[in-house]
Amino acid sequence: MTKLKLGAIPDDKPVKLTLELPAALHRDLVSYAELLSIETGQPIADPVRLVVPMLERFIATDRGFARSRNSPSRSSP
Repeated sequence: MTKLKLGAIPDDKPVKLTLELPAALHRDLVSYAELLSIETGQPIADPVRLVVPMLERFIATDRGFARSRNSPSRSSP
């Protein structure tokens, strides 16, 4: 079975997000939701719910971003 980077999506308060996706990216998001449903056994009714955990995972694993955040030369806002 495929090992996806995301695990089960926690059932928490929804976040309202408005954005436009290219059609190809939306198809990929729907496909990812289908695979994740099979892998976790939890249905994903709305693939949009994947956007936040995907962004969180992306940011958490971006080494360049982590280095930038932890850099002492980074100026405070």
